[in-house]
Amino acid sequence: MSVTLAPDDVVRTHDEAASNAREPLLVLEPLIAFLAANGLDAPPDLGASFIGDGHSNVTFALSTDVILRRPPRGPLPPSAHDVLREARLLTALEPTVVRTPNVLAVCAEESVIGAPFYVMEKVEGDVVTAALPEPLDNPPERARIADELIDALVELHAVDWRTIGLEGFGKPSGYLERQLRRFTGLWEHNRTRELPQVEEVGRWLEANLPQSPPATIVHGDYRLGNTMLAHGAPARVLAIFDWEMATIGDPLADIGYLMVHWIEAGDPVGRFSLQNVTSLPGFPSRKEMIARYEERSGRSMTALDWYVTLALWKAVVFMEGNYKRAISGSTDDPYLKDFGEGVVELAGRALEVTRHGF
Repeated sequence: MSVTLAPDDVVRTHDEAASNAREPLLVLEPLIAFLAANGLDAPPDLGASFIGDGHSNVTFALSTDVILRRPPRGPLPPSAHDVLREARLLTALEPTVVRTPNVLAVCAEESVIGAPFYVMEKVEGDVVTAALPEPLDNPPERARIADELIDALVELHAVDWRTIGLEGFGKPSGYLERQLRRFTGLWEHNRTRELPQVEEVGRWLEANLPQSPPATIVHGDYRLGNTMLAHGAPARVLAIFDWEMATIGDPLADIGYLMVHWIEAGDPVGRFSLQNVTSLPGFPSRKEMIARYEERSGRSMTALDWYVTLALWKAVVFMEGNYKRAISGSTDDPYLKDFGEGVVELAGRALEVTRHGF
């Protein structure tokens, strides 16, 4: 699903933006000046189009073959959508084996386009959403995609975050406790109605808190659709995208989240089933995916139900925030306006895992 530009999303000047009811997402003339000052292509006829789903941080493909990331329009929850933090992480990861695009320029000044942003290189490949590219649409390549997805995550979790300048990026201890506190607070900020099942799941998570392994970099939104595969066979993950949730913490949270989005044949199709392709022959089961991660990483997933419940609960809180933005008129994304019932569905799934397991 792609998002279409509204007339007030991209404007030429700040004066033009002042006549619109909403703030713009891009202001081209000061952006062109910024690109030129940073040694990047900056033609006067610079164009921009949305790339990806655009449901969280906003991603633009500029006509100069670079990518720009900025926060969405407000109102925004506290500490959410911090693109400068995301750019710091990507810059720190550049010399490592982690598969990331390179950051080209960072702008902390909101006066340029109305929000902080960064520009990164464009990676050429395929992002898998509803279908696989033809060369990869066969059982052996599907199995290889899954292996690559696990291997890329193991590489991330193996990075010594202290040696690449990420001291202070996140607190290495107490990650799960902070997640519960933070998302309880975010729920109070994002909620648009009473959903008692959300509070019940939060209480279960607090009462059943597992002991975390040693802290690593955590992506926070790791799934097939947030990676890019190389064109053609053999399957290879080129880059991992959408790092806005990344921190230092419990690596098993990434596996719990990945399993929420790993659909098997026979699973019910939910409103937020983003990667139904994984139900095709050749893709391993969730159990097989977990076994590969355990073998490659040396970490045990004995508390899988807890981490899956955490992932679902966090998704409920985020989706309610996106739904709030949609009904307040700060976004034109029709997909977000359908989140009302979807949030209830996700909350029900989380509650089911607390009672019967994953």
